[in-house]
Amino acid sequence: MATKTFKIGEYCRGGIIQAIATKDKVTIIGKDWDYSAGSRKSSNQSNAKEWTRLEVNTSNENARRELDNFLNDLTSSYWADEVLKWVESKTELKTGSFFGW
Repeated sequence: MATKTFKIGEYCRGGIIQAIATKDKVTIIGKDWDYSAGSRKSSNQSNAKEWTRLEVNTSNENARRELDNFLNDLTSSYWADEVLKWVESKTELKTGSFFGW
């Protein structure tokens, strides 16, 4: 299991995206920044409150598309792509054909 926390700040709803990748499943968690721990990127945000979550099975034909759509709702396309690059470096996602062929 691989976990990475992206402290994006003002370019992300809530400010934090946590990605968890296993062989079978990818979980993306949106968290609210915990200002009681500080406002800098170096602050400990491990107790930040979760407010949204998406779990996708890696064998799903539309796994990459579901993750991309969810991430683009949370943040900018740049950061969505950065999170997806990290996820794809840790696990293998299926990508189905756009037309279903």
